[in-house]
Amino acid sequence: METANIRRGRKFDQVLQGARVIFLRDGFEGASVDDIAREARVSKATLYSYFPDKRLLFMEVARSECRRQADAALHLIDTCAPPASVLRAAAEHIVAFMLSDFGHRIFRVCVAEADRFPALGAEFYRSGPMLAREKLGAYLRLAAARGELSITDFDLAADQFAELCRAGIHAKLIFGIEPPPTKAEIDRTITGAVDTFLARYGARRA
Repeated sequence: METANIRRGRKFDQVLQGARVIFLRDGFEGASVDDIAREARVSKATLYSYFPDKRLLFMEVARSECRRQADAALHLIDTCAPPASVLRAAAEHIVAFMLSDFGHRIFRVCVAEADRFPALGAEFYRSGPMLAREKLGAYLRLAAARGELSITDFDLAADQFAELCRAGIHAKLIFGIEPPPTKAEIDRTITGAVDTFLARYGARRA
């Protein structure tokens, strides 16, 4: 991500929050700098002093939110807890983010802008899914070292778990299929993800 031209200052977070609101409401193309400045309660001159162009501002909004989500996920992982407990907590976080207003809107915008700004999708992946995979992978390695899991390809296993958490939810969400999943349907997906993962990678006891 191009960060060299971004300047931080007293109203930096204020600008980011205003931009977050407008980008989620109007998308990248529809968002105007005037509206962002108004929402952030700063002048356009102040906004441009932090972010020389709208693309950099959008990428920073996506990066900062994904980083926040990944950090929140890290605090959910008790490295001493058994896999079933940690995986369920991780699955609940993955699904909650996926169903959140920010989660599905930012996904749609990143996909819509991928042709014009290919770096945008890459930055979204590095700041969100890749960080989550690394943190889950680190736990899986610890659990395997304790003999609680039997895994050889930890990156693949982490990716597979994330995909299991999306089963029956993600496709309907991005295509706008109504109604949204019920609590029972969400629990069914999460329980299925954990059970399927442990059936594949749970340590076999003699």
